Amino acid sequence: MLYAIIGEDVPNSQEKRLAARPPHIERLKQLQEQGRLLLAGPFPAIDSPDPGPAGMSGSLIVAEFASLEEARRWAEADAYVTAGVFGKVTVKPFRKTLPA
Repeated sequence: MLYAIIGEDVPNSQEKRLAARPPHIERLKQLQEQGRLLLAGPFPAIDSPDPGPAGMSGSLIVAEFASLEEARRWAEADAYVTAGVFGKVTVKPFRKTLPA
């Protein structure tokens, strides 16, 4: 089943985010290689595709996992969690409707 992982950054997370980005991206690439990643990306902190020093306010990952518990374990082990980038992480079941 698909699960949405929504991470919300702590204030002033940009330096931590940049430092933790390589292992975070590596884990996402592993999901992609396994055919389990539907989408992933950050939320710019301002209304701009390149927010510059404003940075990001969080991230969204939608991927396939065997269970909600597995999705939660994966999220808890992510570099953005362990490095303190995310102050809050929500994991929810997700049902893709469109595009078909």
